[in-house]
Amino acid sequence: MKRLVVTDGEKPIYPIVIGRNFDTLADELEDQNLNGRKICVVSESTVGPLYSDVVCDALRKTGASVFCFTFKAGEASKNLGTVQDLYEFLIRNHFDRKDMLAALGGGVVGDLTGFAAATYLRGIRFIQIPTSLLAQTDSSVGGKTGVDFRSYKNMVGAFYQPVLVYMNMSVLSSLSRREFISGMGEIIKHGIIRDRKYFAWLQDHVQAICSLDPDTLEQMIYVSCQIKKEVVEHDQKERGERAVLNFGHTLGHSIEKLCGFTMYHGECVVLGMICALHISAERGLITREEADSCMRLFEAFGFPLTVSGISAEDVIRVSKSDKKMDRGVIQFILIHPFGHAMIDRTVTDEEMRDALKEVIR
Repeated sequence: MKRLVVTDGEKPIYPIVIGRNFDTLADELEDQNLNGRKICVVSESTVGPLYSDVVCDALRKTGASVFCFTFKAGEASKNLGTVQDLYEFLIRNHFDRKDMLAALGGGVVGDLTGFAAATYLRGIRFIQIPTSLLAQTDSSVGGKTGVDFRSYKNMVGAFYQPVLVYMNMSVLSSLSRREFISGMGEIIKHGIIRDRKYFAWLQDHVQAICSLDPDTLEQMIYVSCQIKKEVVEHDQKERGERAVLNFGHTLGHSIEKLCGFTMYHGECVVLGMICALHISAERGLITREEADSCMRLFEAFGFPLTVSGISAEDVIRVSKSDKKMDRGVIQFILIHPFGHAMIDRTVTDEEMRDALKEVIR
């Protein structure tokens, strides 16, 4: 078991626990005074049947009464309607401000539950129990919560920190290969934007990662969480440095939306990273060989490197409706040098159009 603690620069905010079962979940909540309180486990229709029972049993050891709320799996459920249904469930079961929510699932569950926690009774405690690789190494850490609004991804949300992030790596074995590999998109991103030695480590451990070797996964998840922890500690509300975590997301989110969410988030982020790497190389910020090394790693993990059925013009248009816009200008994340990301506000439509030729077929 490995542990990290997210701080506000001085005081600890919450621990990140990386384990291989749910055995110590109740112990990690010992200081939350849950005896006689209520916990609502929020999950979705794919994850809930697999893990709700064992998680509920573990949480009952805190002395709390445990309830379950399950919604239909998929990005289509990540909306204010589902949040309203959760509010009503909490109200009907008399949850008050001293009770707790537990997000059991991937990024959709974590984002939606966190937003509900931030807004129900103006704030109720919640914990993250991420079950996808993407959620374990990215969305569960940092306190970003939110839902999609009509056709706009993550447009409604709040920065709201959990009191615990508890990861059980054994649940990764229940993911499809495509779901698991999708999570690798954000992990590779961490190496590109922050740590070239970690990127090299990933290159050397492709086979062990794909075979779900527990020690390798534990080390990988730990380092990725460490990288994200360090970034968000310096900028909890994305007013500056934290924006580098959006590398690949500017165009990736647009591709994801235009594909009707038929492609996984990590797959779309990889396509966005390919475009950003192309622009970085064209500007001479990184070498072409460095960009090519990323392509080889994406390929080694089996990511789709192209997309069809969408146009570059539509991708650029949709990107300008993204919440990452700043005074009408896209905040684009580029790499300079390799292993270090930078925020750039000068990327032109023509540069994006040229970069999109790399991925749109």
